[in-house]
Amino acid sequence: MKRWGQVLRQGGLSLLGLLVFLALWEGLVRWQHYPPYILPPPELVAHKFRVALADGTLWRHTRVTLIEVLGGLVIGLSAATLLGYILAKYPLLERLVGPYVVAAQAIPVVAIAPLIILWAGSGIWSKMLVAALTLFFPTLVNTMVGIRSVEQDYMELMRVLNANRWQIFRLLELPAALPILLGGLKVGTALAVIGAVVGEFVAADQGLGFLINLTSRGTLDTALLFVAIGVLAFMAVSMYLSVGLLESRLLRWRTMANDS
Repeated sequence: MKRWGQVLRQGGLSLLGLLVFLALWEGLVRWQHYPPYILPPPELVAHKFRVALADGTLWRHTRVTLIEVLGGLVIGLSAATLLGYILAKYPLLERLVGPYVVAAQAIPVVAIAPLIILWAGSGIWSKMLVAALTLFFPTLVNTMVGIRSVEQDYMELMRVLNANRWQIFRLLELPAALPILLGGLKVGTALAVIGAVVGEFVAADQGLGFLINLTSRGTLDTALLFVAIGVLAFMAVSMYLSVGLLESRLLRWRTMANDS
């Protein structure tokens, strides 16, 4: 009951903050008399949302971006976790590869995205790669930190018990690194959304990034632009909260297993 009370209180505060934001937005529009192509009022954005949802425009573009984000998450997390584990276990390899990883991380994704799209084409696959690259390096670092957080005394105990490498990973390294890995996953979901939109900005004919680009430069339909931005924000927050729920469940099971 106490937990549900905290959830309801947090939800109430969030709703109150949203209402205050909408009131300030409406007041600013009325006070400054902004035209709709500069700052549309909230009711116009809500109307545009209903129209775009009814005619299928919103879902068509949202579906494409969601596929790109989820595909980028799978590719980026898989590659970064595997490489991060290898580098964490073999320090010599890290010293050899580390400088190149740092150099690659220093290059903005927006500068690499045109090259990726040139090589992989302008379809969904290239946007997945851009999204994967955006979250790759933070996930790589988190994986290395998580694997190296395992206490050496426990490692020695597993070796004394003649545990093989898979057993050490499954029973010791993964549970110990799980909080850090899940924290990286929460950040990675937002980064994947950013990467997909960057790719759509460079070259696309569908997706929320394309819709934002079209409405801001072509049609000047600012209300639809606000709708697309709002859907992107909702997508990122929903994925973040989903990972947070997964994190709470996994870590609760981990705590219960440790207590038993």
